[in-house]
Amino acid sequence: MKDKHRCVERAMHHNCPICFEFIFDTMKDITVLRCGHTIHLECLKEMEKHYRYTCPVCSKSLWDMSKLWSKIDQEIASTPMPAMYQNKMVWILCNDCGANSHVQFHVIAHKCLSCKSYNTRQTRGDTATTCSSGDELTILSHHWDYQQHASVAAGKQLYCSEF
Repeated sequence: MKDKHRCVERAMHHNCPICFEFIFDTMKDITVLRCGHTIHLECLKEMEKHYRYTCPVCSKSLWDMSKLWSKIDQEIASTPMPAMYQNKMVWILCNDCGANSHVQFHVIAHKCLSCKSYNTRQTRGDTATTCSSGDELTILSHHWDYQQHASVAAGKQLYCSEF
């Protein structure tokens, strides 16, 4: 594990963000997430059952999501925006790398210019949207929530099991 994890000082000295049991005293198996936060292994598995794929503490992606990002790229390419939105720009914050980006608005998702993640949230613009942290995005009768790993955009559905 040395040199393969992000160190978070006193990471075990807090409650599990899911069940709130004190991690340091627990008898249950724990795991260290990519971001360095700790969680009970069974709580992580329960999150997975409910299609939650971001850290409940910091909202970073739990796993490599590049296959899903590629599918979203394809979906965005096949979903043209109405004329009134074609030149609309919004500011986003990436939950994975922390970068702020000024990107073209799209009803499906917004891609981080720095790390290419879609785990982003809109910070400035007309409509606050997100693709993470369990919040749902509903704009122009389209719905995207990668947390639930189902997208209904342009009448199509994407599921994580396809990746």
